[in-house]
Amino acid sequence: MRGYRKDPQKTSEAIDSDGWLHTGDIGSIDADGYLSIIDRKKELIINAAGKNMSPTNIENAVAANCPLAGVVAVIGDARPYNTALICLDPEAAAAYADRNGLEVRSADVLAADEAIRQAVAAGIDAANAKLSRVEQIKKFTILPDVWEPGCEYLTPTNKLKRKPITERYRDVIEKMYS
Repeated sequence: MRGYRKDPQKTSEAIDSDGWLHTGDIGSIDADGYLSIIDRKKELIINAAGKNMSPTNIENAVAANCPLAGVVAVIGDARPYNTALICLDPEAAAAYADRNGLEVRSADVLAADEAIRQAVAAGIDAANAKLSRVEQIKKFTILPDVWEPGCEYLTPTNKLKRKPITERYRDVIEKMYS
């Protein structure tokens, strides 16, 4: 890429004086030297103490360690600690209800069930054990909602729409910080 057509301002923002293209992606290099793109720079959380962290990395850790979690949204920008909004995976929640003799199988009702909450808490504890102290989830809320791809909170490719989430769930978020 030589630059943006007829837009030198955008070109200078994207390509530095040495010719490097700044995509806004954040990557990590594994022990074998392979590069993986893990997040976007504009989505970084910078907590109240000024620590930068990838919400996607934290969300993936929770999802990998908590089979009941469908969608996880980490909140923590300009905050003293990280919290999470969690939507249950409807199929996993129903299977959990069947295995544990719970009469109700719908995710919206199971979100308030204490056994479900304890299972999610155990998953968050397991994820926290793999995260740095500053990345760990201190509080979480299980939402009675199911977010589907293409809804007002997820793109069609399942990426979080963080601004609508923080606006819609402002009271829930503030309660986790009070």
